Amino acid sequence: MTDLSHLATPGAEIALRVTPKASRNEIVAGEEGLRAYVTVVPEGGKANAAVVKLLAKSLGVAKSRLTLIRGETARDKVFRLD
Repeated sequence: MTDLSHLATPGAEIALRVTPKASRNEIVAGEEGLRAYVTVVPEGGKANAAVVKLLAKSLGVAKSRLTLIRGETARDKVFRLD
């Protein structure tokens, strides 16, 4: 699990690219930015819920503090930490 606690400041916007139907759940910090891999399918908001859970765990914050502000149906998403 990637430790992203250094990004956990109130008001921070976190951009990441999501890959659904991956072989495992993980967040990878690379040169292009953050990438989230989740095992669930992208239907009915299941992938978004899995990304929120994974991102909250990596940041060390509660899921309720993350708000999806852009990219509900896109692979590129932006979350705000409240």
